[in-house]
Amino acid sequence: MSRTRHILVVDDDREIRDLVGKVLERDGFRISRAEDGVAMRRALADGAIDLIVLDIMLPGKDGLALCRELRGANDTTPIIMLTAKGDDIDRILGLEMGADDYLPKPFNSRELTARVKAVLRRGGAESEARQADQVRFYCFDGWRLDVGKRELLSPESVVLSLSSGEFDLLLALVQRPQRTLTRDQLLDLTRGRAAAVFDRSVDIQISRLRKKLGDDPKEPRAIKTVWGGGYLFAPDVSTE
Repeated sequence: MSRTRHILVVDDDREIRDLVGKVLERDGFRISRAEDGVAMRRALADGAIDLIVLDIMLPGKDGLALCRELRGANDTTPIIMLTAKGDDIDRILGLEMGADDYLPKPFNSRELTARVKAVLRRGGAESEARQADQVRFYCFDGWRLDVGKRELLSPESVVLSLSSGEFDLLLALVQRPQRTLTRDQLLDLTRGRAAAVFDRSVDIQISRLRKKLGDDPKEPRAIKTVWGGGYLFAPDVSTE
């Protein structure tokens, strides 16, 4: 019997906490609630959390700062950020800090559950399917992408922390080397169609991956930009 997924809802507005919790509980999720960063860290320490729904506007440290802290501590728990409607700057900043998705307020309950399930699928069902293929490592230019542990190892065997979105994007690229993949294709491969029509998350995560790979953003050698087309992963890739 599969374990019930545990979602942590972090919002200082009690009504929104209760609303989000009830919506997700109806879909069979286990819910914990926190009103600020202190309560969030306490909940994370108390038990395994599968995903965090994190509001940006919080008392004390805001959601962006909390997201940055989690990623800085190599915590790869998937994060969906709640943002003010139409506030593209907050959404972009959230993705740059390592959030996996965002949802503007006010939101539709079906869209909320769709995005939660899409993010969880990326770290769950797709991972199981990849492990079933018996590919443990994708290797390129001395780098090793560990499918089982969902980690990236440098040529010096240093583990680089990747968010779930970064891991799935890099995996999609290394599985299809020397092929141009459009943004829409990458969205389908990593996030599904819960993504918004206008979505810069692919570009932001490509930028973060380039930085972690030491790829020159002006003349990238690994992840190349195909103008008007998308992105191409240039190195030869082997599997183990």
